[in-house]
Amino acid sequence: MTFHGEKKTAAPLTVKRLESGDPQAARRWDEFVFACPQATFFHRAGWRDIVSGVFRHPTHFLYAERDGAIEGVLPLAQVKSFLFGNALVSLPFAVYGGVAASGEESAEALENEAQAIARELGVDHLELRNFHRRHADWPTQDLYVCFRKAIAPDIEANLRAIPRKQRAMVRKGIGNGLRGAIDGDIERFFPLYADNVLRHGTPALPKRYFRKLIEVFGRDCDVLTVTDARGRAISSVLSFYFRNEVLPYHAGDDVAARELAGNDFKYWELMRRACERGIEVFDYGRSKRGTGSYAFKKNWGFEPRPLYYEYRLYRREAIPRNNPSNARFRLFIEAWRRLPVGVANWLGPFIVRNLG
Repeated sequence: MTFHGEKKTAAPLTVKRLESGDPQAARRWDEFVFACPQATFFHRAGWRDIVSGVFRHPTHFLYAERDGAIEGVLPLAQVKSFLFGNALVSLPFAVYGGVAASGEESAEALENEAQAIARELGVDHLELRNFHRRHADWPTQDLYVCFRKAIAPDIEANLRAIPRKQRAMVRKGIGNGLRGAIDGDIERFFPLYADNVLRHGTPALPKRYFRKLIEVFGRDCDVLTVTDARGRAISSVLSFYFRNEVLPYHAGDDVAARELAGNDFKYWELMRRACERGIEVFDYGRSKRGTGSYAFKKNWGFEPRPLYYEYRLYRREAIPRNNPSNARFRLFIEAWRRLPVGVANWLGPFIVRNLG
């Protein structure tokens, strides 16, 4: 019994792990994620099965709980390879991650547990892919930015909001008789994606990964494919939907798409459909500074916003540079571009699983 004037003792905060075969915990996890302003699509519980099942990386999905209520989550996975080192990451294959919590106590408890796991595993570093800076004394990688912009409720207003030159490209695609359709599978998407990444000298993610995304996330993950006037697929994008946002995440195109303004039309068609669906935010995702992708998104009138990838270093003196901007990978990129697409698609998954 609590008497008047007495302070009720707060229930202790505990950190637990989301285990496979516990659908009730996964449901409570996602309920928290959808309600937490700090959370993103990449905090959803479904990523645990994708990262562990498709890529075979050990996962450590942590949640802070008090009195039966979840107060924070931190999805983690260990990525270990001979070429790229040993890391604990929130979250590999995701552009956003880190802690999502309703209070600082929960956030600190989760990060402390993550550091304890990192030391126990003997990793080279812990990487948190934050939206906001959390640790002024942790090294951060000033390389990536994201592009996000509100979608107006009126389709024509969204078209007028696109800068004139880019709007002309969208109209060119429309004038070329391009059409967009939502696919129920990845069969048209994957060849376009695989060909595109090969031209850029990047290993392709495995086909089963994309199938798993659609299986796990259902209507919150779809594929939009653009066809030319003859009905030939020339460009495609796989997008995620989270709360009131759409995030075009994986994309590919045929070489003919550039001349036909296929990619310009594709993203406009996605925005148009999102507007009709009542989506309020278009998240163009992550780009590296100084790249063609960065310039393309700027041309749409989107402004870059820095991403704070923070690192806790254990067995290394500097943050890793496992990305195409690193000069040491240029020879690999050039050699990869020359591979036959069949060979690249077979070999790529063995390499890309270690990049994260």
